[in-house]
Amino acid sequence: MTDPKKDQSTASIEGDNPDYPRIEKSIYRYVLRHTFRGQLFLLLLTALTMPLVYISLDIPKRIINQAIDGKNLPETILGFEVTQVSFLMLLSVGFLVAVVASGGLKYYLNVYKGILGERMLRRFRFDLYARILRFPSAKIRRTPPAEIIPMITAETEPLGGLIGDAIAAPAFQGALLLTYLSFIFQQDVWLGLASIALYPPQMYLIPKLQAKVNALSKARVKTVRGLATHIGETVQGASDIHANDSGRFEQARTSGHLGRIFGIREEIYRRKFFIKFLNNFLAQVTPFFFFSIGGYLVIKGEVSLGALVAVLAAYKDIGPPWKELLKFYQVFEDTRVKYLQVAEQFEPENMIRKSLLEAPDQVEPLSGEVKAQGVSYGDDETSTVSNVAFSVPLDTHVAIVGGAGSGKSDVSALAARLIWPTSGKIEVGHLDWAETPEAVTGRRVGWVGSTPYIFTGTIAHNLYYGLFNSPVAPKDDDSPDDKQRIQESIASGNSVDDAGADWLDLAAVGVQGIEELRERARQVLEVADLGEDVYQMGLATRIADAQIDAQTESKILEARRQFQEKGLDVTIFDPDTYNVNISVSQNILFGYPLAAEFAPEQLPSNPLVTDLLREAGLFDEFLHLGVKVAQTMTEVFEGVSPDSDLFERFSLISGDDLPILEEILRRLSATEDQSPQSLPESDQEVLRSFVYRLVPAQHRLGIVDDSLQAKLLKVRGLLREKLGDANDSVDFLDPASLNPGLDIESNVLFGALPFGKPALRSKIRKSIDEVIDAVELRAYVMALGLDAEVGTSGGKLSSIQRQKLGFARALMKHPDLLVVDEALAPFDFNVRGSLIKGIREHMRGRGIIWALESASSVEHFEEVVVMEAGRILERGRTQELMARDGPLKTLVEN
Repeated sequence: MTDPKKDQSTASIEGDNPDYPRIEKSIYRYVLRHTFRGQLFLLLLTALTMPLVYISLDIPKRIINQAIDGKNLPETILGFEVTQVSFLMLLSVGFLVAVVASGGLKYYLNVYKGILGERMLRRFRFDLYARILRFPSAKIRRTPPAEIIPMITAETEPLGGLIGDAIAAPAFQGALLLTYLSFIFQQDVWLGLASIALYPPQMYLIPKLQAKVNALSKARVKTVRGLATHIGETVQGASDIHANDSGRFEQARTSGHLGRIFGIREEIYRRKFFIKFLNNFLAQVTPFFFFSIGGYLVIKGEVSLGALVAVLAAYKDIGPPWKELLKFYQVFEDTRVKYLQVAEQFEPENMIRKSLLEAPDQVEPLSGEVKAQGVSYGDDETSTVSNVAFSVPLDTHVAIVGGAGSGKSDVSALAARLIWPTSGKIEVGHLDWAETPEAVTGRRVGWVGSTPYIFTGTIAHNLYYGLFNSPVAPKDDDSPDDKQRIQESIASGNSVDDAGADWLDLAAVGVQGIEELRERARQVLEVADLGEDVYQMGLATRIADAQIDAQTESKILEARRQFQEKGLDVTIFDPDTYNVNISVSQNILFGYPLAAEFAPEQLPSNPLVTDLLREAGLFDEFLHLGVKVAQTMTEVFEGVSPDSDLFERFSLISGDDLPILEEILRRLSATEDQSPQSLPESDQEVLRSFVYRLVPAQHRLGIVDDSLQAKLLKVRGLLREKLGDANDSVDFLDPASLNPGLDIESNVLFGALPFGKPALRSKIRKSIDEVIDAVELRAYVMALGLDAEVGTSGGKLSSIQRQKLGFARALMKHPDLLVVDEALAPFDFNVRGSLIKGIREHMRGRGIIWALESASSVEHFEEVVVMEAGRILERGRTQELMARDGPLKTLVEN
């Protein structure tokens, strides 16, 4: 087999193979290649503006020399007699029309340039992103995301403005400059020569000075990328930085990066502003020639005063286009450096061929066997796989074992076609694996690595991710916005596929509808041991966040009724009964707070609740009870360390609250009448707040007695009466309906668990599962669990849950071959065994190649391959190899 490295790198350099399209090294070639028609249109617009500009220069001269001076007036215009005043008005109106027309064309020109530039920027970014998908795995591993991301976002941003201006700006400003100069030369040749006398020195000096700035810009970009990498390391390694107290060292590194960037930028500023100073100085010298030479010519009568005034006005307008040309040159050079630096990073060797990412019309199932012949893999210096040969029928399950550096992980990656062999050949059935499109390898092969990546979104999004290969049905939207999206995508060279279309390929997994798909998902989740986790996520979904129809609501209420009939020790939420297993504030509220001021911790300062306490005669009583709580707590926790877990177990006060209470009690004892009403309002509010926290069944202080409970029930009723059942502040608990603020489980339970009975919790959970099944709600709850958000990179899931989801995702697409690379590391030995057995049973009749992290799990496989130092030491049936003293037995025993 031909060395793919050699083929790919050669094609990448030569750029003569459409399978390896290269990025244009010249930014102008890139612009013209994709915007040639647009640039021609911009040039046409530019040409149209020039006559208007010339007219706007010539009319003021005629106004002064003819209309105002009254000389050489035309007798008639278009057959109409002309007076001096009418001629002045005619020229003035003509001047206004020329200015408006010129301004309108410039406006359209600038808008079109902006659109053209943004389209090109969109194309360039899309091209770069598409190249990431073709990066070899080694390049991906070596390149930190903190470097790649700003390359596509921040570093390409200046290209948008430049691309629109690449031809139009120099053409427009150059044409303006030539128009003004031609006007000046028409007035007098010497004045024309004076106006351009200092251009040659500028044209010579500025490129020389700009070359130094370009080199500094290149160094700045490289240094900023180094800072980005360092920041990325800090974010990812924050725990280790704290664990090793190396924050000061990392700050010193950051300071070093910032210092180097500062030094480079300081030098850039010095050089750039010297160039600007030089330009401004030379621009101010030219008027000297106009005043001296022009004045002399006017005195001699060789040039009219109107002509000199017009020349001075024209020269005033020459400055901006000349400065714009110089500015464009500087910006262009700076942007060209960035463009080349970005382009260099996106043309690594061994890029995946473009044709391999194009899907065939039909993807057939794999058949036959995976066959490797003399396969080696590695870089130019080392080889991790050396001359390996094996065959695995696609109905066989084979384990690969070996120590560190054995090459088993690379063999599994080669089998999954995530990497390409540097020599040798792999065939799957009749397919040459190196030449097989990704549509085949990605759909017919399941891959589970040691750390599967979980994409931001839901469980379902990640579970079905292997089915998002191509849109199976367009979005039902033929709106003008959608047509505009497609047109802009085509104009920008982007994908016209709509991410909002239906991408879920049900046929790929052999199901007919969404219900069958969910059932298949449930089976796969059970195999991956993730079913219970997803079920619990569904139970934890708030009613307000779920799509509840009338039938589902009645089922949940029926489940609540059946659960209550079981007679478990749960204090049911009853509007007429005080619940001793929840706090005073929760009893008063007796609902789910919608407004922040009705959150339980905010009730002590809630004006409405305060008024109701006064009405019920509880406001002062709460203050005295608060003093009682404070006295009891200071006695109970006297001498206890503030960080003791006793505070958490009692959960009424914290270690930080204790000194506050002690200080309040000291101030109370210092008052004349020792009345809590004498304390400051802030102290009184603190004391009352602890009464709101009391849970009678947990704290057992004897403070919330029957009398107080009866009064609190009165406050509860008053609050509901004041707010009304339908309000924006509180969703009140109602035994006859669901509470939108509570989750599914809490709506079924509809009560509070008793304190001090941890064994009862498992019984209650089991009972909830029973009633959920009895009313046939499990499928619905599982569907809610599938819609649970996983967070950024699966941050809301545990490492074990992420690993299980990786298995489920691979199995969901019903692969012909499952390849696993050390994916069981987070699990204990028993769980590893059960997972392997379940997955092997699910994959019966299909192939598995499993690189095990520990040889001890080899007992779950009939066939095994033993590797060491990139070579296969032995292969055979597990029991036979274990029966003799060989490499496998040594690995297992060690």
